Amino acid sequence: MTTTPPPWPGDPLPERELELAAADRAVDALCRTRPEGGLLVYSGAAGIGKTSVLARVRARAAERCTVRTTRADPGTTAVPFHTARALFAPDLADTDGLAALLGPHRALVGPALGLTTPGDEPADPQGVQDALVALTARAARRHRARPLVLVLDDAHWADGESLGWLAALGPRLARLPLLLVVAHRPTEHAAEESRPHLDALGTAARLRVTLRALSPEAAAGLTRRALGTGADDALGRALWDATGGSPYELAELLARLREHPIDPGADQATAVRELAATVRGHRLADRLGGLGPDAARLAWAAAVLGAGIPLRLAASLAGLSPGRQATATGELRAARVLNPGDTVDFTHPLVAGAVYDAVPRSLRTTFHGRAAWLLTAEGHSPAAAARHLLEVHPDQDPALVEQLRRAAREHLAVGAPDAARRCLERALREPPEHHLRAHVHHELGCAALLTSPADTVRHLRTALELPGLDDTLRADATFRLAQALAHNQQMREASLSVAFAAATTEPGPERLRLQAAHFMYDAFRATEDDGPGRSRRLAQLADPLAGETNAERALLTLRAFDGMLRGENHTVVAEFCERALTDGHPAPGLGWTDTVWGFEYPCLAGITYAWIDELDRAEELFGEAVRAYEISGWSGGHLAFAHMLTGAVLRRRGRLTEAETRLGESLRLADRIGTGLPVHWDAVCLLVDTLLARGRTADAQRLAEARGFGPPYPDAMILPDAPSVHGRLLLALGRTDEAVAALEAASAMAERGRHNPVWAPWRRDLAGALATRDPERARALTRRLRVDAERFGTPTALGMALGCEAALAPAGAAPALRARAVAHLEESPAQDELARARVALGLATGDRDQLHRGLLLARTCGADALAEQARSALA
Repeated sequence: MTTTPPPWPGDPLPERELELAAADRAVDALCRTRPEGGLLVYSGAAGIGKTSVLARVRARAAERCTVRTTRADPGTTAVPFHTARALFAPDLADTDGLAALLGPHRALVGPALGLTTPGDEPADPQGVQDALVALTARAARRHRARPLVLVLDDAHWADGESLGWLAALGPRLARLPLLLVVAHRPTEHAAEESRPHLDALGTAARLRVTLRALSPEAAAGLTRRALGTGADDALGRALWDATGGSPYELAELLARLREHPIDPGADQATAVRELAATVRGHRLADRLGGLGPDAARLAWAAAVLGAGIPLRLAASLAGLSPGRQATATGELRAARVLNPGDTVDFTHPLVAGAVYDAVPRSLRTTFHGRAAWLLTAEGHSPAAAARHLLEVHPDQDPALVEQLRRAAREHLAVGAPDAARRCLERALREPPEHHLRAHVHHELGCAALLTSPADTVRHLRTALELPGLDDTLRADATFRLAQALAHNQQMREASLSVAFAAATTEPGPERLRLQAAHFMYDAFRATEDDGPGRSRRLAQLADPLAGETNAERALLTLRAFDGMLRGENHTVVAEFCERALTDGHPAPGLGWTDTVWGFEYPCLAGITYAWIDELDRAEELFGEAVRAYEISGWSGGHLAFAHMLTGAVLRRRGRLTEAETRLGESLRLADRIGTGLPVHWDAVCLLVDTLLARGRTADAQRLAEARGFGPPYPDAMILPDAPSVHGRLLLALGRTDEAVAALEAASAMAERGRHNPVWAPWRRDLAGALATRDPERARALTRRLRVDAERFGTPTALGMALGCEAALAPAGAAPALRARAVAHLEESPAQDELARARVALGLATGDRDQLHRGLLLARTCGADALAEQARSALA
């Protein structure tokens, strides 16, 4: 993209030496034997000289580097990934190396970069962003011989999706052979959704510079260079006074003074002020009036279409023949409105903005409407034309509504839900025909699902209140409404929404789907009016089912999960899981990336396996989840949840070090999409539990305080039982009174009929806390714990219960109980529990072999405090 050169092209930019020196140092670091990447950000008001600085940076870097450059434009702010496509255009045109550049996620990133046709399903926005970051890293590495420099001017006008990619790239640049140079106006000039991305770029930058106006001395020097040594300091001062030191306005004035020198007899200051008024604001646009109506209409059409569009299309929009276009184009170039070339390229963004503002309002709207259809006729996608439709006045046009809906679907398919939302909101203002309004609200609710649960709830509720949706769409809208409510920690509302819909839907597959969702959201609630009653109704409905349809499989999955929480015999629970799966895997339509039923059902099957000691089955399912999400590019909340579940399995196995790493990755992924989500609570709860098992109490306390882990808890159930984990943390901290209160609160699990002693081991910890305070109550707790464990029947539950009983038993009875605990735990996958039982047995009997074996196993698990206890005993 060309720009108007300054009137001092061969000289150093005045008063920009430090800014350019910083860029030189960054390029030097990039070109070392061990390259060091980075990010430079230049900011400043319009006309302050950002483009000139970037032009010099590009010229200097091009001597040693591969430079890719683009300038954002107001016309493309609403076009997702436009800036990313422009920056990588030369690399994307290299067909020989394109496959290697796109890497394993071609299907995900190809549509965003305009290389392949978007599919029918929405793409995960976080996945597309991550794929672009990975593509950038591959591009940087393939240009090692001449390191890659990306230069973006006017970033405040870049589309939000591209800015999100660059903001995500920023912290990684120091580890890549890549230099990113960005210039933008103050963030208040950017779209609201773009401001956080610009701030993030500034935070990640190795240098962030705000360009200042030129001094009077610099203005005088530039005046002498442009007009000759005869120009005196008084003229330079007059020019500085008139422009405020703005390099752009100063350059424009000097160019005009070279063409039309001031009459020697005129008042110099007055003449300069009058001339300065013609290079800014509406007076700048008034210059078009002197060029004739054709030049004005061509300039207006060009401003509406935006940079990069062929001038022949601008002429068509303006209604000019090829001959009249050529004449008008020549006039606009001579007047320094357009740069030479076959595409729309204004000499400066200030010029483009002034011309656009000068278009009569009614004509501007007409031009936008015609531009949309013109681009469509040229073969551009609905999404490319949609930015113009957003500017058209509402007029009850069914065709416009349909084009906006098609554009929204395309935006979703490339991973740009915010752009889809804008199109559908504009479609509602048209408005749609009465029978389509519910459909548009439904689509808008689905578009906002990943970015704004509150908007999703509002639009889906409206869609369900309006006529027009058939049973399938009503069920889908209800299901997604419940998902959004659950995502927003409104479990009771989620449950009620699907319950009402199920009661008003005719018998059939959709009704079964809604009934299953009702049971699921009730099961997810931390508090419930009638937990035992719900469990009975679910058992009556699901127990006879064979698992022949997805509705039956979903109900059987819920039955297995509920049975696991209730502490039913683990073999019975496992049998329900087997009937819910197909050859041990989710059935087609119930898989990890299927959106009709949701990913919750395979999650529940895996969680159930994890807490009935079938950890191999759980690990297999959750491994499938991670692979499915990574292959599909779902790297947002779904992948965070999959890592959390994998971490839960590692925690259950006693592989504590690995569990800590995996759960930390889950939190990192979850933090990118928000805070306070269900996955945050689950990951933090498991991580606190893991740190306590390692003996790192202080770390667990810091994490809990930093993440707000503790009461009040959300309405959504936390994995595992949060009050039990929080009570154990308080015990470890020596805050026994608070711990007892917390563990007593955890007993609400039993009131709901949930007696799984491994999921919610509050009885074991409470019995230990009350051993000296209230021994009778402690013994009663251990007796009930033993009953629950024998009913549940897993080796882990039995070993834990016997260990708890041994801790309270008379000295003579304890060793036998501890030996039986070890025997059970030898059949358990929970290796840290086995290590703990061996050390306890060794301490109780003086058996050095048990202590030694416990020490080795504790070290393997990462249970550092337990290992130290065993080592001290052996010493």
